[in-house]
Amino acid sequence: MCETRPAPTAPAASPSKRLCFEPGHKPKCLVIVDDTAEWDRAVYYASRWAIRAGGGVVMLRIIEPEQQSQEWLGVAEIMRAEAQEAAEAALDRAAGRANGIAAITPERVIREGDAMEQLLAVIDEDPDIAMLVLAANPGAEGPGPLVSLLVHELGTFPVPVTIISGALSDGSVDSLS
Repeated sequence: MCETRPAPTAPAASPSKRLCFEPGHKPKCLVIVDDTAEWDRAVYYASRWAIRAGGGVVMLRIIEPEQQSQEWLGVAEIMRAEAQEAAEAALDRAAGRANGIAAITPERVIREGDAMEQLLAVIDEDPDIAMLVLAANPGAEGPGPLVSLLVHELGTFPVPVTIISGALSDGSVDSLS
C-alpha cells in the first residue's frame, strides 16, 4: 500500500546520524518517480543496488499543489484527487518494474508540496535512507527539473546523491550497480 503523508510546514533538520547500517536497520535507496522519461533508469539502478547491498528501495512521488482561489475550490479538489490517482498509477508502474528487476517490493510514499521540502522531509523521517538516486535526461534540454534544482543543494544535502545517465542501457547499469 502507498503511504500518503501530509506536507510539513517546513523541513525539519536532518538527523546527525543515518541508521541504515546499524543493527535492526537496512539501507534504503530513495528514488523519485516523476513524469520524466528517465525515471526508469533511477528505478533500475536502485533496484540493482538493493540486491547487492541487501537493502530496500523507497519510491517517492511528489504532487506539487496548484494555485487555487476560493471560487475554484471544488475544481481544485477534483484536480487533487486526479493527481493522487495519477501518483498511485505511476508508483504502481515503478513498483512493478522494481519487482521485475530485483524481486523486491519497494516502499511507496506520496507527498504533496514543494519538491525540495518534501524530498528533505522524507529523508529526515527515515534514518535508513542511505542515498538518493536520480536519473539525468541525456537530451539537449538539460538533465531534468529535479537534477537541476538539486545541483544547488548538493553541498549541504543530508545523504549521498547518485545521478544515473538516462542514456545507460540495462546492461551498462548492471555493470555499475
